[in-house]
Amino acid sequence: MTQRTVTAAPLNVGIIGAGAISQRHYEGYSHAGANVVAFAEPHDVTRLRRETEWNARGFADFAELLDSGDVQAVSICTPNAYHAPAAIAALSRGIHVLCEKPLSLDLSACDEMIAAARDGGAILQTGHHLRSSPLVQTAKRLIDEGRIGRVTFMRLRQAHDWGGAPEVRGAFGSLAASGGGTLLDNGCHMMDLARHFGGDVGSIYARMSTLKFEIEVEDTSIATLEFTGGGFASVENAWTATGWEESFAVYGTEGALECSNRLGKPRLRFVNRESGFGQWGQTDETWYDFATSDNAHVRSVERFIQSIQEGAPIVCTGEDGRESVRLVLGGYESARTGLPVRW
Repeated sequence: MTQRTVTAAPLNVGIIGAGAISQRHYEGYSHAGANVVAFAEPHDVTRLRRETEWNARGFADFAELLDSGDVQAVSICTPNAYHAPAAIAALSRGIHVLCEKPLSLDLSACDEMIAAARDGGAILQTGHHLRSSPLVQTAKRLIDEGRIGRVTFMRLRQAHDWGGAPEVRGAFGSLAASGGGTLLDNGCHMMDLARHFGGDVGSIYARMSTLKFEIEVEDTSIATLEFTGGGFASVENAWTATGWEESFAVYGTEGALECSNRLGKPRLRFVNRESGFGQWGQTDETWYDFATSDNAHVRSVERFIQSIQEGAPIVCTGEDGRESVRLVLGGYESARTGLPVRW
């Protein structure tokens, strides 16, 4: 096993896959003081455009980028099916990896990625960026401090309609390229958030359907989770919901935490009865409002750089990413059989 070293020198980084989400990574690296010096993108038009926009060297093949010796870390922003090959290739060379979600499409590939990071002495961070949101961080702190008592139930939702587009964007509707629909694409974020707030999950029961788009994957899903420590969660995802919603509500025996962007700028509401018993709808409230609550992607990239340069804890590990994949795959199995999946 190679020993990982900590460095404070500016990092030269690369991006594998130059589609839409890659811009968030580029912005994050720029904000963190890292240099995006190269990227890999097989499509000529996109590669030429990004070379101009990013002033970086473009490669058609990610192996050529990794072999160039130009980068110490990479973000992987490819379609889902290519996450594992690119990550394993980088990690086996000792190159740190921030991999977009889902980590991979099967658990054995996730295990290979985790092993490659361990053997190569490199960092593997899963791109569940919501963990880096100040709203989520505050909610997590209040839960850990016991401010809402024992967590009993939570509701997590990420849903949209592709901006009203008549078709699903890019490879997202292809089973071979994406591996799944909204349960995988959006649900893996919510599965990670459920674990982040509530701990390990012991069972899942899911239902899903394709109700709007002519695609090979589901566009609407709902899953019920039961935590090993008690309590439940409802995970709701859709590409059929007009507008855009990203929200969570965590209910406990002594309080509740609620956050949504559905009606405007997201703020965190902490509801409790610290002043004593009252009417059903009359509670004590504390609101948390952050000026930069919408930059979780940037913050996630910054945390990746801090882990490399300062040895800071990895905000979302490869093992965390594997667990969200395990839950999503369990959801697909449950929907297929019509039965809960238990572990």
